[in-house]
Order: sequence, then structure tokens, then C-alpha cells
Amino acid sequence: MGVWMYEGELKIDLTFISFDPQRDIKNKKKVEKFLDEEGLSYLDDIEFTIAVFNHNEVIATGSLDDNVLKCFAVREDFKNRGLTNEIVKLLTEKEFENNKTHLFIYTKPENCELFESLGYHTIAKIEGLVALLENKANGLKKYLQKLSKTRVEGDNISSIVMNCNPFTKGHLFLIEKAAKENDIVHLFILTEDKSEFSTYDRLAMVKVGVAHLDNVIIHEAGKYIISNATFPSYFIKGQEKIVKAHAYLDLNLFSKYIAKTLNITCRYVGEEPLSNVTNDYNEYMKDILPDYGIDVIEVPRLEYNGQAISASRVREFLLENKLDMIKELVPKTTFDYLLNLNKQNNIFGGI
Repeated sequence: MGVWMYEGELKIDLTFISFDPQRDIKNKKKVEKFLDEEGLSYLDDIEFTIAVFNHNEVIATGSLDDNVLKCFAVREDFKNRGLTNEIVKLLTEKEFENNKTHLFIYTKPENCELFESLGYHTIAKIEGLVALLENKANGLKKYLQKLSKTRVEGDNISSIVMNCNPFTKGHLFLIEKAAKENDIVHLFILTEDKSEFSTYDRLAMVKVGVAHLDNVIIHEAGKYIISNATFPSYFIKGQEKIVKAHAYLDLNLFSKYIAKTLNITCRYVGEEPLSNVTNDYNEYMKDILPDYGIDVIEVPRLEYNGQAISASRVREFLLENKLDMIKELVPKTTFDYLLNLNKQNNIFGGI
């Protein structure tokens, strides 16, 4: 924990405290209470927090999760005094110390001007819902330039976005269908390490699993394809509105920039009988993507014994050490990979 007095021009006594919320539960609870009073939420995945105190009361805060700055709040009677500027500066310095130089902020659209004045650049704004900013003026441009090197001309260019935690026969079924029906499949694998299996392992399972498909191009999704696991919803109330904000932001970025760069004409997605959140996302996809000339192809899930094959069931069987059941739900390439992974990390019985 770091503690220091404010040395700016404000003629008030302020104490800045930085802490790891996984270790400092006392200060974490104080920040949680403050954010709740401000109508905001403190998220479980936060790694580092700065809290500003005035006479033992939290009056401002900001936090980090990987390379995302989030959970900003300043009490009304302390606004317009440069506190957000100071918090952003301190959080940015912390990120740079950890060699994280490409930073993002998700916020309410009405806050864009504030963060733009602090050196951030708005790359997407969904009015009434959410905005995304980054600290690099050419961040998105460089990402798209890299993507453009994999552009292939054709009449039918498809795309799929997956997590593959781990890679199952259901994933393979959807990819093989898209590969059969299209000239090219651009396969985006989510890269945030918020899953039981690391990004490295998930990508490795996918690569060996689709090695027989010559028209599949695998991409690390990066920061411009936003997963449900990493979307910071601290400033949005209500699950329905959170899903809508995530979907509109993610799908607008995908349609306006990624699909345009790669000439993508359709996106494949599996039906979602198990998750209401994912099913709602799919419905938003059907509303948004056609406006950009992108068809949405929803495919019934591959089943085993009358149940949709899912990565979550595979993980359950891993915990229960049911190798025979796992073998039925994943390709041989994945099963062999899991066996090898178990030799190294003993994953059966616990991930």
C-alpha cells in the first residue's frame, strides 16, 4: 500500500492511498461503499486502486484491470478540482511501470470530453450507453493495418469469434461448416486471460484443431474485440442494459472497422440454449450486422446424448476427472493436448 499527501494547488487536506484490493480488504470496502453511494459498482477483477481521502472519507477513486482504467468517481463537492487528472496520471504511471503502455478507458459518453482533455482518444461512442477511449492516437489504425495483411479477396468472406475454453467438437463443427460454405474464414480467438485456460493454450488447441482447414485464418482478437468477461460495467445499472451496451460497442467496432478491413460478408455463431446473456448478444448481432451488409448465420449447436456440447461441460468433467466423457466432447487434438497439459500442470481434478 502506498500513502502520500496531495501536493497540488488545492487548499484542502487530501490523502492518496494506492492498494491491491485482493489484499487490502479494509480500503476495498471503503471504496465499494463510496462507489455504491455514487451509483457505481466496484468490479471483482480490479488489480490496483487509488483512493483519495478527505478526513478519513473517500471522495475520489480510480482503478486498473490489466490495461484498462476503470471505476472512476469524484464526489460532487470535489469535482472540477483536477482530481480525475491526478488519478489518471497516477494510474498511467503505474501501468507504465508494469510495461503496459497501450491503455483504454470505458466510460459514459458524456465523459469523453474530460478524458480527451487528459490525452485519450475516443474510438467508439454509443450514445446513452458507453464510450471507449485509448491513449494512442493511432492504436486502432495500427491494429487494422496488421489485419489488412491477411485480407483475401473473395465473394464469401466469413468470420467467427470464439473463446475456446477449451476447444471442443462444437467449436470445430461450426468452423468446418463455415469453411465449407465460404472462401475464407477469419477466426478470432479472444485473448484476455480471464479464462481457466490461458490464451496461449487456447490458441494452441485451436491451431492444431483446424490445421486441416486451408481456408481458415486464425487471429488473436486483441483489445478491439471485446469479450463479455472484460467489458467493464461499473457505470451501468441492470443486466439487460449491460448486455446491450457491450453488444452495441463490440459489434459497432467489428462492423465499422474489422469487417470492413477484411471484407467480411457474414458472421457465424452457434445457437445459445445455455446462456441468456449470450443469446441476447446473438439477437443484437442480428439487429446490427445486417445494417453493415453482414449476414448473421446462426447454426444449431452440435449435441452429444441430447445435450449441446459446451466448453463449460468439458471443464466440469475435468474437475470430476471423467476422461471418457471429455473424449466424447473434444477433438482428438484437444484431448491429446489436455493429456500433455496434465503431465505438466496436473489439470485433471482441478483447472
